[in-house]
Amino acid sequence: MPGETTEPFDVEGFPRGPSPAPVLVPHLRLYTEAILVSSSGPLPGGDRELTLPVLCLSFDYGGTQIGANDERERFFVAQGDGLVEVERDVRREAEARAEVERFGAVELGCLDGYVEGYGSAANYLVAVDGDVHAYCAFSAQALPELRSKGFVVEVDAGYPYQVLAAQPAWYLDVGPLSERPDWFGCEIGVEIDGERVNLLAPLLELLEGLPDGESPSGRAPRGPRCWALQLDDKRYVRVGRELIDEILEVLRELYSGRRAPPRLELSRYHGGAVDTLARALGKSGVRVHRSGVQLPVPPRLDRVVTEASQHELQHGVAATLRPYQAAGVRWLLGLYTANLGGVLADDMGLGKTLQTITLFAVLHARRALDQPSLIVVPTSLIQNWQRELKRFAPQLSVLVWHGNTRREGQRGGDPFRAQLIVTSYALLVREQERWQAQPLHYLILDEAQNIKNPRSAVRAAARSLTARHRLCLSGTPVENHLGDMWSLFDFLMPDLLGSAAEFQTRYRVPIEEQRNEDKLAALRHTVGPFILRRTKEQVAKDLPPKSNLVRAVELGEAQRRLYESIRIAAHADVRRMVMTKGIAGSALTILDALMKLRQVCCDPRLVQVQAAQRVSESAKLTFLFRLVVGELGQSRRILIFSQFTSMLNLIAEGLTERGIEFGLLTGATQDRARQVDAFQRGTVDVFLISLKAGGTGLNLTSADTVIHYDPWWNPAAQAQATDRAHRIGQTRPVFVHQLIVAGSVEERMLELQHKKRELAESFIGNADAERATLSENDISTLFAPLGEAEA
Repeated sequence: MPGETTEPFDVEGFPRGPSPAPVLVPHLRLYTEAILVSSSGPLPGGDRELTLPVLCLSFDYGGTQIGANDERERFFVAQGDGLVEVERDVRREAEARAEVERFGAVELGCLDGYVEGYGSAANYLVAVDGDVHAYCAFSAQALPELRSKGFVVEVDAGYPYQVLAAQPAWYLDVGPLSERPDWFGCEIGVEIDGERVNLLAPLLELLEGLPDGESPSGRAPRGPRCWALQLDDKRYVRVGRELIDEILEVLRELYSGRRAPPRLELSRYHGGAVDTLARALGKSGVRVHRSGVQLPVPPRLDRVVTEASQHELQHGVAATLRPYQAAGVRWLLGLYTANLGGVLADDMGLGKTLQTITLFAVLHARRALDQPSLIVVPTSLIQNWQRELKRFAPQLSVLVWHGNTRREGQRGGDPFRAQLIVTSYALLVREQERWQAQPLHYLILDEAQNIKNPRSAVRAAARSLTARHRLCLSGTPVENHLGDMWSLFDFLMPDLLGSAAEFQTRYRVPIEEQRNEDKLAALRHTVGPFILRRTKEQVAKDLPPKSNLVRAVELGEAQRRLYESIRIAAHADVRRMVMTKGIAGSALTILDALMKLRQVCCDPRLVQVQAAQRVSESAKLTFLFRLVVGELGQSRRILIFSQFTSMLNLIAEGLTERGIEFGLLTGATQDRARQVDAFQRGTVDVFLISLKAGGTGLNLTSADTVIHYDPWWNPAAQAQATDRAHRIGQTRPVFVHQLIVAGSVEERMLELQHKKRELAESFIGNADAERATLSENDISTLFAPLGEAEA
């Protein structure tokens, strides 16, 4: 028994009983060894030899080493001139084994049939399925703690997973790139004994090894205790979980994977990301050194806006700005001061035009308008901008480059003598060389979604102009998909989101197809400072309520038969085309077929087929006139929108027959301002407007009833049209009637609108997404028989 005493030797020289055990000291040796790994084990692959980190655990009993694999309960040691039997301290050895295993080491004896050494003294694997991070975590965390518990630890000189004991200082180095103006190279690393070690390559290697959007620590339920970055062939520096997550989150935003060897290149628009990286390093508790006096990036936008908010706005605009509008102007001034582009994406009707005019009034007061500025707008908004500029900022020198003014200019006038020039997208393309010849102070695109098509001539023309500052105005910066927003930022700040292909790979596919929330958050973080979006619900709480009413109309028998005959023939054509060319190649056939069905719903007279001429009834038109007469009887003033100008002409004929006076605004209307003023003055109480020509830019707050005669794919376009009446300045409740034929393609369109909204709403909030690519299931739903629909 432990503690018993005996005589050292009998006459023959053999021990007569056990001797008190010397003090046990655990010894641990860490090295690598060739291990045969069996295919029957958990690691993939067949039988193979691997060089793995192993441990040799032994116990020192007063100078005698006993291996942990030694099965003897007692052993002999020399004492004096003889041998003494010593009993092993089983309890203390078990405690030592438990300490080693607590850090993940696995006893080789437990892996019979899985691994096999070659007669070595190794008795533990550092980790059964470990990687470099697990091996370095053991070196960094297990070894110091085991030493503190009395272990003697020996690490072979050639052991390849050695970790610095002390945490070195981090550094960030950002400097200009000689080969790319306005671009900077970024280096991140540590300083060891006065020398820098660039860790960008191992950081990017770690990043590229992660699935898209996944953080390093998210790979396991708790992740490793630390992450290892390689310094040389056998030394590593350890990085904590929180710090590595924050570093890689920023690098994921900045690194495109374009460079070999890996390089981190950023434009001047990425200053916020570099600041985030510096803060992450600083709060980690390690010393951070930033090389250079200042990072060569612009000041943070939020700081500039905060500074601007401390000063009174001296603008001289003939209007009282609401608080959110004044905040919007300060945000625009922040962009201007920081020399950054941005998107003013306020909800329709919140005064984007007024905020922009106020920006120019402030710059005029500061004598900053030393070069002309160009405002490009849809043709339908030319007169609205002219009227608003004259009303709110008559001190500004304004030239509307359109119509008679343009014709006079072509005879020798110089449009660039004005401080502000307002022109249309059509003229921007047609006279591109004229605008390219003159450097601009500001280039502003109103309803900027007009450049969403990356292959359009208007987008190419806008990008080709030279301007100190650029600004987009759009209540719907995301209509179809995130590519719409990329087009805006490619115009504003081409280096922010990379090329269209890079944006597709990095953001669109993960967000739109895979619903990757981390990628969505990263994109928000990148573009968030450069988008200002306020909704009416947020800032115009005094705006009267808006009631949305879907009015379903049942078709009569003749109109139903016409609908079904056209539906059956059209669906057959569509199926044949999809089978041969696929959905993408069948787009025109699908849209043409759907348009015919929609026209049947509106009025058979719109359909150019012989069978339609024999149908004299129109259930929806009959319902419309009944609705209009009833609303006028309640002293309401009405806007009627339709996508089809031919339908507006039929409505106009019916109103005339009933003695109801009306205004009409389509793309063919010559004097838009006269039509708008007549309605606003109350000369007429009904205003017929085509969705394309009058869906934006009009202030028609004298109306309190909006009727959408036919639904359109883009709910945002309908919302914009509605907001001609439901906007700042409206004092009465607004009623919105959407007329649809029950069970028809129109009702299915409303269902699809609902499904397609999520993307824009999740990104900018309260916006609507236009029709996305149709699936085969969508097509089946749209062409279903009248009165039937898929759930």
